Amino acid sequence: MEDLDDAAGPLGEGADRVSARQFERFVAIGDSQTEGVGDLPNADGTDRGWADRFASTLARVNSGLLYANLAIRGRKTEQVLEEQFEPALAMEPDLVSVIAGMNDLIRPGFDVDRTVAMMDRMERAFVDSGATVITITYPDPDGLGPIGKMVEDRVREFNQGIRETTSANGTLLLDLEPIKATSDTRIWRPDRLHLNPDGHWRMAQGMLSLVSPDLADPTWEEPLPPPLPESSGSRAMDEAEWVVRYLLPWVGRRLTGRSSGDGRSAKRPEYGPPPADA
Repeated sequence: MEDLDDAAGPLGEGADRVSARQFERFVAIGDSQTEGVGDLPNADGTDRGWADRFASTLARVNSGLLYANLAIRGRKTEQVLEEQFEPALAMEPDLVSVIAGMNDLIRPGFDVDRTVAMMDRMERAFVDSGATVITITYPDPDGLGPIGKMVEDRVREFNQGIRETTSANGTLLLDLEPIKATSDTRIWRPDRLHLNPDGHWRMAQGMLSLVSPDLADPTWEEPLPPPLPESSGSRAMDEAEWVVRYLLPWVGRRLTGRSSGDGRSAKRPEYGPPPADA
């Protein structure tokens, strides 16, 4: 996402199907959420993010696990397909995360069928190569303020498309939309587009529940305590600050053809051990 992230149920299809499988090579592709924007930094200064957290924990029961992360902030689905898909496929991973679409959803002219078709193409190719593929639906955006209201219908339509492709392809799906905790603004950065450290932790735990349930902390789905009451004046000030600090700069980048990912490269373009589990 760009600056302004055979058992049924919320954990998705086939959550227990791979619980005993050992993995050797994990590759993550996508945008800023998978790059780790919004999380605390690693020792090398890169954003940690859910994928780093997931890989570090998974390595506890997968000795010698190798991990690469090709995700770059600001990338739309077509860019993930053009820039990251083939290099990731060539790395012959046995576990892949494919998450994209939000940078398409928040732009004018969003084509849900085309975007879902690109996700389908990537999922199928990785599955056909023998890899286990994991992905998500996006949380219900209703609680995320004006931007959530703007894209609510798009998110639900995109999520339904993802459910259909994952069912057809045998992809493991973390269905976040019905989980209320994932729409709580307190697990998101103030820009309302990127997870904060608690959000990245929850995302990592959810992904672990798909492939290695014994490692996942089941409290990741639990809702936060009720928030303190907030006056209408305070809410109005929060909305005004969000417009000035995040929405207007984002619009400015759109008008000038710039992206938060311009000039950036993948933080982990080659296999290596996951970062130390902080």
